[in-house]
Amino acid sequence: MMLSAAIIDIAHARRRFGYRRVHDLLRPEFPGVNHKRIYRLYSIAKLAVRKRKKAKRPVNERVPLQIAQAVNEVWSMDFVSDSLVSGRRLKCLTVADDFSHECVDIATDYGISGLYVTRLLDQAAIFRGYPNVVRTDNGPEFTSRAFMGWAQTHGIRHILIEPGRPMQNGYIESFNGKFRDECLNEHWFETLLQARTSIAAWRLDYNEVRPHSSCRRIPPAKFAALHRQHAADATQPTTGKIL
Repeated sequence: MMLSAAIIDIAHARRRFGYRRVHDLLRPEFPGVNHKRIYRLYSIAKLAVRKRKKAKRPVNERVPLQIAQAVNEVWSMDFVSDSLVSGRRLKCLTVADDFSHECVDIATDYGISGLYVTRLLDQAAIFRGYPNVVRTDNGPEFTSRAFMGWAQTHGIRHILIEPGRPMQNGYIESFNGKFRDECLNEHWFETLLQARTSIAAWRLDYNEVRPHSSCRRIPPAKFAALHRQHAADATQPTTGKIL
């Protein structure tokens, strides 16, 4: 495929991607092409993404987040609402790792209780291990006895953000914005099964394919795997000859 055609195909399939992320996806197929050439062809094709107007927030709402230093150090979570074409409401629980930006899980159902949340997190922990910290808002699911007891049982610190201060949970807020724009707003779901299938496919693409600027411009899952390997290598004893 010609380079210009490949750029157009990616830009049409991923309408919120700028030329730099298009370049990241094209590197394996066109390793000798630099970002300047991508930008030139991207501009000629008039593919530039329109910039959104950001809502102005008071300065005192900009609460800095402590940056996580390792995978599973902090998981942030929140709920996103959507609906079927019939009007029946859907609820999506989104869980993301603050360090790797990997989406730990997205659960979709008509209703999700605090107990439901703990079962999903236990299932995720089978493969990933438990986080040291979870960060949530003050929703009833996260302040329920089931959830608070779960955190205490597993020795997990639970950070509750201040009411009305969503930017104190900025990582998951940013993730949810992408999830809404690129998945929920792009589909009309007729059934719960269809919604779950489409959302699962989007999550897989987000984790395994699309590059992330905060992950050395590689997909979050690959970034997390490299970090885990580096951490494992650092724990291996060094051997040497005794003189």
